[in-house]
Amino acid sequence: MGKISFIIGAFVCMSLSLNAQQAPTTQYNANTRFEQMGTALPTPNTFRTAAGSPGRDYWQQKADYDIKAELNDADQSITGTEKITYTNNAPEELRYLWLQLDQNVFSKSSDGNTTRQSGINSTNGSSFTALGNLSGANDKDYGYKILAVKDAAGKDLRYTINGTMMRVDLPTPLAKGMSFVFQVDWKFNIIDLKLVGGRSGFELFPKDGNVLYEIAQWFPRMAVYDDVNGWQHKQFLGQGEFTLPFGDYKVALTVPNDMVLGATGELQNPKEVLTATQMKRLEQAKTSKTPVLIVTQAEAEAAEKGKPTGKKTWVYVAKNVRDFAFATSRKFIWDAMQVDVEGKKVWAMSLYPKEANPLWGQYSTRVVAHTLTSYSKKTIAYPYPVAYSVHGTVGGMEYPMMSFNGARPEADGTYSEGTKNFLILVIIHEVGHNFFPMIVNSDERQWSWMDEGLNSFLEGLACLEWDRNFPATGIEPQYITGYMKLDVSKQNSIMSSSDNILPGTFGPNAYSKPATGLNILRETIMGRELFDYAFKEYARRWAFKHPTPADFFRTMEDASGVDLDWFWKGWFYGVEPVDQAIADVEWYSIDTQDPAKQKAAAKADFDAKRETMSNIRNRTDIKQTVVEADSTMRDFYNSYDKFAVTDADKKKYEQYVSSLADDERKMLEEGKNFYVLNLKNKGGLVMPVIIRMEFEDGTYEDVRIPAELWRVNDKEVKKTLVTTKKVAKFKLDPYHEIPDIDTSDNTFPKEPAQPTRFQAFKQRSFGGGSNPMQEAKKSQPSGVQTSGEKK
Repeated sequence: MGKISFIIGAFVCMSLSLNAQQAPTTQYNANTRFEQMGTALPTPNTFRTAAGSPGRDYWQQKADYDIKAELNDADQSITGTEKITYTNNAPEELRYLWLQLDQNVFSKSSDGNTTRQSGINSTNGSSFTALGNLSGANDKDYGYKILAVKDAAGKDLRYTINGTMMRVDLPTPLAKGMSFVFQVDWKFNIIDLKLVGGRSGFELFPKDGNVLYEIAQWFPRMAVYDDVNGWQHKQFLGQGEFTLPFGDYKVALTVPNDMVLGATGELQNPKEVLTATQMKRLEQAKTSKTPVLIVTQAEAEAAEKGKPTGKKTWVYVAKNVRDFAFATSRKFIWDAMQVDVEGKKVWAMSLYPKEANPLWGQYSTRVVAHTLTSYSKKTIAYPYPVAYSVHGTVGGMEYPMMSFNGARPEADGTYSEGTKNFLILVIIHEVGHNFFPMIVNSDERQWSWMDEGLNSFLEGLACLEWDRNFPATGIEPQYITGYMKLDVSKQNSIMSSSDNILPGTFGPNAYSKPATGLNILRETIMGRELFDYAFKEYARRWAFKHPTPADFFRTMEDASGVDLDWFWKGWFYGVEPVDQAIADVEWYSIDTQDPAKQKAAAKADFDAKRETMSNIRNRTDIKQTVVEADSTMRDFYNSYDKFAVTDADKKKYEQYVSSLADDERKMLEEGKNFYVLNLKNKGGLVMPVIIRMEFEDGTYEDVRIPAELWRVNDKEVKKTLVTTKKVAKFKLDPYHEIPDIDTSDNTFPKEPAQPTRFQAFKQRSFGGGSNPMQEAKKSQPSGVQTSGEKK
């Protein structure tokens, strides 16, 4: 050991102790960052374990629905009655039940409306729709009219409406294991999506006078009662979404008989509502490799021009779902195919008006099928019989087996690349929500990131499986830096309640930042194998149950064996940015003690130091020195070469080399380079350090150091890298794996600044052009078909 220490310590210029390099003199916050979360997470119990799994006493409630409702196309309203069977599996008795009345948020007196910030843009103006909403010109009598609340015997039950919540008082306490059956009758006016906006409603098509309905949050729904919150009856303010119990549904929907309808679940009476031709086409679609039109565009256009001659009732049944949605219109084109999902045949279907073609006919159902297979591989096999994609004004919203998606081509059938990509992305995202939160049933009212973030992460992976060149920027670290650069006063932690996230930041907070964090875990911190196993285990454990953030955090660690508390604290609970830097680099090499090399280096150094301007000029200005002119002024030292290697030097070196062990001699001969990097964590959020060493011969080597490098000092550390080759440049994060907000100090030596380019112009024009497909269509000779256009 002494010999090795001596060799390593015998550096040119100075003697170093490598152990001393790694011992910082100042303690910062690192120990806090890397301590376990402890009491920051809920105390484990028999309901939810420390491993993140449901405990032996885990329970959840069940709510079954039998609903009969009719849609009135003349005045865009719904009237319905529902029988709810509520089963109490909690260990305590219940004296009342809470239901969600989400339509009440559209009432002008709702908390969501009265607390919403509003203003008028004096610079750019405000739309008439916005002004109408402010002035009441667009007001309509929105919200539920509760007509009756009765028990199974038909007796009135006492109920109290509090905003978007309704409490139903029970005649006797509901004990554990017991069920209570009651009935609610109600009606409401459907939201005009173009005037009011929302997650569901109707769209009127003025050209043909027909209406397209996307209907959700349309019946009074049971609130969740669980072991974490008791009743989750936080008011619906519009942003925090929905928390619902699982149950079985039977729903009978009556609509005009010329409308096509799709809904959550399986159609029970197809022979009563479908034509023989439609039934035959559905049978063909079971074995088709591509979508089959069940209702063609020509048939939908014919329906647009006709009038209903009566009504039809579509009956659907859905088992073990947390919600129910439907869509209906006489404008609907309907296509379908079956896809094999983990050995089970599942329907992939789309409903869309002619205004969505050709884009929707080409992509929608195929993207649905892709999403089901992609997500099933990463979570659990899709358990339901069908998944719909429906086109309308709702930009993107999800329900069990149903999704409402935007992205409409231009009137001439062309579309931009952005429109196409958005369609693919939004369908993957909304269909993907079947897994989070429709199956892994998190509390959306409280934790938006648990469904939006996890789903956005899987969406990004599925997009790249669809097309490897797809711009799936929502999961890449370099694209979240704009948000993370914001002042901390303009950010919320991911763990903030949904309704409290600051305006304008909901997207990055609930979608992109958590999705990016999961991608960093998968690609950089844990690796794909460990991450994928743990993530799949989380989905398996909590499928058809109600997980919390702690259950996710604990499962990811439990199934992978990776301590991630530092990551949860920094990424999910904090708002600090990532900003790593290479402050400087010191370069050392081992002094081999070879006299030939030592004296050659000394001579080169001596000669270099003498190459001064004075000496250069003196070579011509001083014609002859005294010593040059008078030989008697010379002695031994005028001819002595102090850089010559003597026999004594050689003998001493041979003795030294012979004293070394084989491994020590090898180290000496290899001529290692020791680079001491002074690394700084300027942003505060700790992350792994990825360093690329670019060598002088044009090759490179990547070094990966876990985040625990910062565990003793979270501000500044030194790290020694040893190479045989000489390094020309060091670079941090060469693959953009961490969201470093300032990359200007990520290289050493620092790269020269790049010029900011500007344009020189004679005159400037404003206004956007048409999409490239539209331009190509204009330039085509008459009768020539543009790719993607259906004739």
